[in-house]
Amino acid sequence: MSLLRASVTDTPPRSMTLMVALGLAESGTEVSPFWISGAFAHIARLWPLILLAKLCISLLLSLSPLSGGAVQLGIFVAVLAIDAIVMTVPRTVWFQGHKPHLQKRMMLPAVFLSGLTFSLWLSHQPPAATDTLFLAAVPELAVALLAASIFGNRRLLGISYFTGALIVSAIEKAGLAQIGLLMSCVIVMLVAALRQAMHDREHAIEGYRQELRAKRSDRLLQEHERSGRGWFWETDRQGCLTYLSDPLARTLNLSADALIGRPITDIVRPGDKKQGDGERTLGFHLSARTGFSDIPVCAALVKDEERWWSISGQPVFNEYGQFHGFRGSGTDLTEMRRSQAEVTRLAQFDSLTGLANRIQMLRSLEQAVASRHGKPGECALLMLDLDRFKSVNDTLGHPAGDALLRQVSQRLQTVVGDKGLVGRQGGDEFKILLPGGQDAKLLSHLAQAIISDVSQPYMIEGTAVVIGVSIGISSAPQDGVTADALIRNADLALYAAKGDGRGVHRFYSSDMHTDAEDRRQLEQDLRQALINDGLHLVYQPVVSSKTEQVTGYEALLRWNHPVRGAISPAVFVPIAEDTGLIAQIGEWVMRTACRDAAQWQDGIRVAVNVSPTQFANPGFPSTVMGALAASQLAPERLELEITESVFLNDDDGTDAMFSRLKGIGVRLALDDFGTGYSSLGYLKKAPFDKIKIDQSFVRGAAAKGSRNSAIIKAIVSLAEALGMDTTAEGAETQDELDLIRQLGCSHIQGYVYGRPMPMADVLARQQSAGTAAFAEGFKSSRPERKKMLRTVAVHHDGHVYNARIRNISATGALIEGLWNVPEGTLFAVEIAESQFVNATARWSKEDRTGVEFAGAIDLSSLRAAPKALAG
Repeated sequence: MSLLRASVTDTPPRSMTLMVALGLAESGTEVSPFWISGAFAHIARLWPLILLAKLCISLLLSLSPLSGGAVQLGIFVAVLAIDAIVMTVPRTVWFQGHKPHLQKRMMLPAVFLSGLTFSLWLSHQPPAATDTLFLAAVPELAVALLAASIFGNRRLLGISYFTGALIVSAIEKAGLAQIGLLMSCVIVMLVAALRQAMHDREHAIEGYRQELRAKRSDRLLQEHERSGRGWFWETDRQGCLTYLSDPLARTLNLSADALIGRPITDIVRPGDKKQGDGERTLGFHLSARTGFSDIPVCAALVKDEERWWSISGQPVFNEYGQFHGFRGSGTDLTEMRRSQAEVTRLAQFDSLTGLANRIQMLRSLEQAVASRHGKPGECALLMLDLDRFKSVNDTLGHPAGDALLRQVSQRLQTVVGDKGLVGRQGGDEFKILLPGGQDAKLLSHLAQAIISDVSQPYMIEGTAVVIGVSIGISSAPQDGVTADALIRNADLALYAAKGDGRGVHRFYSSDMHTDAEDRRQLEQDLRQALINDGLHLVYQPVVSSKTEQVTGYEALLRWNHPVRGAISPAVFVPIAEDTGLIAQIGEWVMRTACRDAAQWQDGIRVAVNVSPTQFANPGFPSTVMGALAASQLAPERLELEITESVFLNDDDGTDAMFSRLKGIGVRLALDDFGTGYSSLGYLKKAPFDKIKIDQSFVRGAAAKGSRNSAIIKAIVSLAEALGMDTTAEGAETQDELDLIRQLGCSHIQGYVYGRPMPMADVLARQQSAGTAAFAEGFKSSRPERKKMLRTVAVHHDGHVYNARIRNISATGALIEGLWNVPEGTLFAVEIAESQFVNATARWSKEDRTGVEFAGAIDLSSLRAAPKALAG
């Protein structure tokens, strides 16, 4: 830190420096004891001049040591002895080993006796030799002044010498002139000594203050270095290090001594303007000998990691303008650089999944579609939306949802690999950008691989979770030449994939704009219907298999559109789920169903479907109690149908919700049993009163070779063991009814006992037949039918017509949009992309046409529409 102290302490004046070098300075505050000892040794080396002066005066005055007898001889010997002591003792190791104040105490008597003995020797000379003023005063005064000049600023020694001479003169009754000269010299030297003492005291105080400031500066600078906030460096004129802070050396895994003497460019890279470091690099300033401030440089000796520093420096010149090197400071920029890199990364990547974020995906898409050499860019864009993710998020919680999104992103990256860029759009939406021209078949294979991988089970917090994914695909330039057009069209294709049952992929086609507008209009109409009581409930009977008595009704939601007529729940319920209207609709269904059931015969229950969103709401029990209180319906007459998805979050919250609902007194039914994605463990503690067997197991169960009957039997056995009732849904034919009874189901629900009916028909039926139920319908099962809303192209006689399929079986379908089609008309129906089937019109009424396919089709490739509140 010596170089730093030089910058905060004052440099002593040249005269003081010279006196210190001669060992004559009175004050010892700014020099070491060695220099004080050296001053007395220097006096000893110069004292032979005093002795020589005394001898010369004796010769000039013709004084002989032997002329005055034994006394004069003794005094002269004493003079020589004392001067010998002054000349030799201060130069010994013994003398110099003492402390400075002790050395001064020993010197004061010696010089006092030297002056006294010489004056005494002169005073004992014959009167004839000293009878004049010159002979009496000048020799004595001359030697005293010579001694004072040798003492220099050590005036106390000079006063001591003069005092010795003055005492002899006074005792020997010398003349007033002689005494006056000696006295005046003593007084002058005393005044000078006092002034010098005061000056020395002030100088000592100032020196002490400067020393304190220097120490304080040293401590502050050392603390600054130790804290890691900065460090210091210094070079010589060749650019080699002469000083380097220890903390910086430690970051380089070296000692500061090992770095001293090495060029500064060994530890920092001088920079290169070709690599973007600018014109005025560190190397430029070092070679130009100009000052610089806050230049970012990279460490050269660090190999394991990249470290960045910001250094400042100024050239050092002496008083003659000669360059002596550089002196400066530095700070560590590594963490700031890392923070800046992290900010840049966060600006381009999704913080949750690590995928490209919306901004980066848009930028990449814009670059992909940009024209090159006058030709539009080629690429493909896949829009992905996770199916059933909202249910997982609502039931398991947001942390589990985040963990699921991370696992999905990993699978997407694995499938896509280096073929394209995978990004997260936000929420549960993802994008995949594939640059260059893409073959439709390869895109289809990739989409199917993504659907297959994403649909595999996930393990989230010890719970197995299954979700799906729907994909919409658009390509440039055929589907758009701008990023906005590709995104819009891929989004339309994604909506089409969702509308076709989810878990599928769809390519964009121009007629999807019509479907999107239709969906948007349906959303607006649904909001208006909820406000204007445009929705209504119908009730399907639930019949006891043993007594054939109606034990209850399931409330099913319906919507009669003022223009479009009846709209299937399979169409508008997904819209309600996507738009967040499902909770409001569910509450309305609960109140309405309880109010209607209160008008039925005693003992007949009403079953209401509960969505996972409703079940997860802590206020749901209050909604149930409010509906029961408003309708005055007994709690045991209300049956809440809950799907397995609520058990994704099988924790204390789920148990507490079941406990609160059972505390109200309502019945609980497990809906769609066997089609969910939870384990059977919840049946051990969930307080269900009934298990509902999904219609996918009931329909076709009576067909030869079907395994559904074995599944039904197993479910019935499980329910009986747990003390629960069972309801078989979707029974439509007599043979299915017989099979269900044989397998032991306690209740049956389906068209075989009646279709859903409005409230007025329920009351009329109870008045006419009471609770009796009568089986109706076909004797045997018809081909499986699936409800859906799918836009298809119908080819006939060189023309193409747009129509919609309402439901479909392996042998035929119901088509809307073709008016008054003659019976027997032949069609080619494009039921999926590049998938045609020949069909014949069998009947037509207004815009509805029933068609029979020329051959059976595989329904497994067409996913069933999601179950609505209506079932």
